[in-house]
Amino acid sequence: MTAASSAAAVPPLAARAASVGASPVREILALTARPEVISFAGGLPAPELFDGAGMAAAFRAVLDEQSAAALQYSTTEGSPALRAATADRVTKRGLATDADDLLITTGSQQGLTLLAAALLEPGDVVLVEDPCYLAALQVFGFAGARVIAVPCDDEGPDPAAFDALVARERPKLFYSVPTFQNPTGRTMTAERRRAVADVAVRRGLWIVEDDPYGELRYEGEHVPWISSYEDAADRTVLLSSYSKIMAPGLRIGWLRAPHALLRACVIAKQASDLHTPTVNQLAAARYLADRDLDAHLAVVRAAYGERRDAMLAGLADALPSGSTWNRPEGGMFLWVRLPDGHDATALLPKVVEHDVAYVPGAPFFAGTPDAASLRLCFVTSAPDEIREGLTRLGRALRG
Repeated sequence: MTAASSAAAVPPLAARAASVGASPVREILALTARPEVISFAGGLPAPELFDGAGMAAAFRAVLDEQSAAALQYSTTEGSPALRAATADRVTKRGLATDADDLLITTGSQQGLTLLAAALLEPGDVVLVEDPCYLAALQVFGFAGARVIAVPCDDEGPDPAAFDALVARERPKLFYSVPTFQNPTGRTMTAERRRAVADVAVRRGLWIVEDDPYGELRYEGEHVPWISSYEDAADRTVLLSSYSKIMAPGLRIGWLRAPHALLRACVIAKQASDLHTPTVNQLAAARYLADRDLDAHLAVVRAAYGERRDAMLAGLADALPSGSTWNRPEGGMFLWVRLPDGHDATALLPKVVEHDVAYVPGAPFFAGTPDAASLRLCFVTSAPDEIREGLTRLGRALRG
C-alpha cells in the first residue's frame, strides 16, 4: 500500500459553503468582460463620472499631512471625522444622528454580514422582499437562516401577507431595500413603510433597511426612512454606503443601529477585519470636508436620469410584444418581464453572442422564481451606447 493510498480523506467544507452558490451577477460580469460587450448586467456606477481629481487631492492631502495616522491601524468603530461627517449628512436627510450611532464598515455589504453574525442563529427565519437583493440572500444563507419571501407589488410588501408571515414564522428580522430597490428599482410607499413598522412594533422583529441608492433620485419626492419612525427606533437598522455616490473602490459603508446592537456589530467586525482601511476613511472624510459632494451628485443624477430615459425610450422596440417594465424614479435598475413562456436565463447565452448582456431575474427570488424576469442596469453606459445595446438585444430576442 502506498503512502498516498493510505492517507486519510481531506475534511469536507462546511455545509453552508456547499449550499450557498456563487453570485450569478459576478459570474455574468466575468463572462461579459470583453470590451465589445455592452453590459446592462452589473450594478456599476459610471466610472467617467467619478470625481477622480477630487479623490486624488483628498488622498494627497491625507498622505502629506497625516501619513502616520493614515498608514496606521485604527479603531474598529471608524474614523471620528468620517463618522461625524456621515452623521451630519444623515441628519440633514431627516434622521437625527450622532457619530456614536454609526459604525463604518467595509462597504455596506459588510454591514449585512455583521448584522447576520450579531442577530442570527442557524435556523432563524429571515423575511425578505420578493424579489430580493441577491447578495443579501447569500449572507443570510451563509448564516444558516431560513429565508422566506414576502409577496410584493409595485408599492412594496403586501401588508396583510407580511403580518401573517410574521405571526406564523416568528422571524428574527425583515430585510428591505425600500428606495430604488435592487433588483426591481421600485420604491416602497410611505404607507407601506408605516405598515411594516407597525408590524415590527406589534409583533417584535428587527427591520434592516438598506439604502445604497436613496441619493440617486431623478424625480418625485423623498420618502422618509422607516428608521425615522420614533416608535420603531429601538428595532430598526439603517445601512448605506459611499459606493454609489463617491467611489465603490473605497469600500466604505456605514451602519446605524441602537447602541446594544451596534456594539455587537463592533465586536463582530473586530473578529472580521479589525477596521476598514484607515487611509480610505481619512481620504473620504477629507473629500467631504474639502469638496461639495452634493454638487457632484447633482451632475451624476442629471447624467443617470438621461440614461434612464434613453433606456425607457428604447425598450418597446427591443423587447418582445407583451413585455412589461417599470419606470423607477431613481437608482440604477429597472425590471423587465418578458411574456409568459420566455426564460430569461435560457435566452442569455444567445443574447451574449450578440455582445450585450442583462441579469436574469430568477436568482433574486427566495421563493418561486419568475423565469421571465430580468434586471437592466441603465447607469453604466452613455445614452448612445444604451441605444446600441438595446438594438443588439432586440436582434438577439428576435433571432
